[in-house]
Amino acid sequence: MNLIGLDRKAMESWFLQQGEKSYRARQLLKWIHGRGVVDFSAMTDLGKSLRARLMDETCLQLPQIVRAQVSRDGTTKWLMALEDGNRIETVFIPEANRGTLCVSSQVGCALNCAFCATARQGFSRNLTTAEIIGQVWQAHRQLERGRITNIVLMGMGEPLLNFDAVIPALDLMMDDLAYGLAKRRVTVSTAGLVPAIDKLARVSDASLAVSLHATTDEVRDELVPINRKYPLSQLLEACDRFIHSERQQGRKITWEYVMIDGVNDSAADARRLVRLLSRIPSKINLIPFNRFEGSGFKRSSQAAIDHFQATLQQAGYLTTVRRTRGDDIDAACGQLVGKVKAKSRPRRLEAAAG
Repeated sequence: MNLIGLDRKAMESWFLQQGEKSYRARQLLKWIHGRGVVDFSAMTDLGKSLRARLMDETCLQLPQIVRAQVSRDGTTKWLMALEDGNRIETVFIPEANRGTLCVSSQVGCALNCAFCATARQGFSRNLTTAEIIGQVWQAHRQLERGRITNIVLMGMGEPLLNFDAVIPALDLMMDDLAYGLAKRRVTVSTAGLVPAIDKLARVSDASLAVSLHATTDEVRDELVPINRKYPLSQLLEACDRFIHSERQQGRKITWEYVMIDGVNDSAADARRLVRLLSRIPSKINLIPFNRFEGSGFKRSSQAAIDHFQATLQQAGYLTTVRRTRGDDIDAACGQLVGKVKAKSRPRRLEAAAG
């Protein structure tokens, strides 16, 4: 049993099953995630017999950092090895007033978005909760305490296709006994799996970001193929339900929009986007396309990006242009690749998404 991946509820349940008091879960969570200690013998408020039992019957296994790269702009990318030989990438982006950790949820990705290098690697498997939260544990160990202020599940993979493992990881990120992040500062990014968006609204307080990237079904079908199953009309209705749900009162959905020259960056696209989001409290993040070998796309011109942003701002939308970070170490949005072994595709995407 790897205890790294147990959230508070699961940890309490496990201790009760072992005939121990439930408060032991609080102690263990503080040691593992709050203090970063994974040596049972150092957990001095646990009795010797309990520590010995934990050492005999459980483990605290983490993904291992095999390479760290630091960009000229301060962005750090870690390549982490998993027990089965797969490797994933995790990125920390420092800014003046915050530090954002970009966490992977799958080994590779099966959604095959046209502008993303991860998709070119194929898909191997979902990460376990321990492998997801283990990235956070390792990043905290490498950085000064408090530098990570935000976490986004926007690394390798589609988080909502790994729903059951992602939810406990989110709970640990927001648990005061673990990483204690504010609900608004933990974000799940999705390409648009409608049933899972509805499910997320019911069970988690995390914020939502949606990879939109197009204003018509025709273009989005090509850029984000899951759109063929859940077209824009269904996606927007699900997002409207999400942001008006009880857990999300007063928040906004973040829309990610990669700016690709001649594909989705016209004045007409900007005007359509204004109309599409008219009912949904929104903030929009424009992302200049980040090159990778064989993509076939070009980044929109600065003039096109500026005009697009101005149109959205004039309509009242909070609109930012994401500054490209870490592209010299292939750590920018859409560039993460890791090392994907035993490539396959999920047998039933719709089952995983539901």
